[in-house]
Amino acid sequence: MKILLIFFTVYLISGAVRCFSVTGYSGGSLLVDSQKFWFSDSAKYMAKLPEWRSIMNDTKHDKWINDGKFTLFRNNDGNLMIYTRELNTHDAGEYWIGVLYKWGIDITLNVEEDSCCKESKRVMVNIGETAAFSCEYSQNHINDPKIIFKEGRDSIEMIYSKWKKKERFSVSDDKHKLMTVRITAVTPDDGGVYLCGVWINRTSYSYSIIKTVHLHVSMSPVVRREGESAEIICPYDSIYKSKSKSLCKGKCSTRDRNTLNETVREEKETKTDRLTLNDDVTASVFTGTITGLTAEDAGKYWCAVTLERDVNYLYTHLIVIMNEELNLTKYEGDDISMQCKHQDEHQKCFCKAHEPSMCVKDGVSLETIRDDRLSFSDEASTGVFTVNITDLREEDSGIYWCGAHITTKVTLTIKQDFSLFNIISIWSTLLLIGGFTVTECLLR
Repeated sequence: MKILLIFFTVYLISGAVRCFSVTGYSGGSLLVDSQKFWFSDSAKYMAKLPEWRSIMNDTKHDKWINDGKFTLFRNNDGNLMIYTRELNTHDAGEYWIGVLYKWGIDITLNVEEDSCCKESKRVMVNIGETAAFSCEYSQNHINDPKIIFKEGRDSIEMIYSKWKKKERFSVSDDKHKLMTVRITAVTPDDGGVYLCGVWINRTSYSYSIIKTVHLHVSMSPVVRREGESAEIICPYDSIYKSKSKSLCKGKCSTRDRNTLNETVREEKETKTDRLTLNDDVTASVFTGTITGLTAEDAGKYWCAVTLERDVNYLYTHLIVIMNEELNLTKYEGDDISMQCKHQDEHQKCFCKAHEPSMCVKDGVSLETIRDDRLSFSDEASTGVFTVNITDLREEDSGIYWCGAHITTKVTLTIKQDFSLFNIISIWSTLLLIGGFTVTECLLR
């Protein structure tokens, strides 16, 4: 009752309440410009009508207020923005948003079903490459301007629109429900959450229909042989040169640090028995060098820059090729079993490729053979899994990589069984000399 009274009081003292309607799609998001000033020192309120269910109540913040799927924040023009994530039909209805003693608005939210916005996307790209991702939009908005935002820690920045075009970013629209975003020469700071959609502009308000894309930036895999040295090179933005740097196997968090984690600052060099870390602030790169590689060194490594409130991550895969190789020869129709090492039961890979780095794509290990003839059997306690292939064929010949981060080179050669072939060939020749074919002979 007390909350209801507060909302009703604020509703009255906010003066004339502006009303408008917006439309989003199930699974997507909405970004609405209230076209009203933020007022940092004033309390913000948000409720769903007609029951006046409180979403935000008497909340103050400089520029960002988050509550579940709802966020209020201040944009660069000083206006209050309303960001609503992962819409569903239950979110439809009437909402009231207000700033105490200043203003209030009444928004009717419509949620429609459309295949355009059902799921967010996940895109992987290596540093220096071109990132490309496509975003569907509803056919209802083919002629509306396309727009790209990026989520920050406490802001949402416009990256691209017909009014603003950021260097290295481009957007193309096929006018058939699909827009494509390209980012050239990707840097570590390009990673993050992108919001792509369409901009709807009306006389008294504007809003954007959003699809979410998570862009993950990584480094190309580092591939070395057992006993060699590996350099993990971690580039960073020059603005971070005075920040603490870490190299971790596993996430760089207090729960998941391990003995290989070290911290370096500026030109300081840190060493363990087999690890050297050096930070070159002039080149904006810190490097981890591991000598005498073993199977235990293989895995996913994170380069991290520790900021005031979070950690900026970048990762790569260290693939260690075992010195022991397998050279196998079989005949067509045979079956084969091979044992491969692994670090955990979720890292099993049997990949056909010229180089092991080709077996890592989009940040995950690929099982590139997808055939009913292939099966895995796992012996988790021994750190070994077995690959079984039945009914071998000549086209199965080639180079394989057995294992994920720990990998063994397997050269598989499949031959025809010429012993049986020769018998049939000789028999056929003799029958032809006698004036019969094989078929005729069988019929007789």
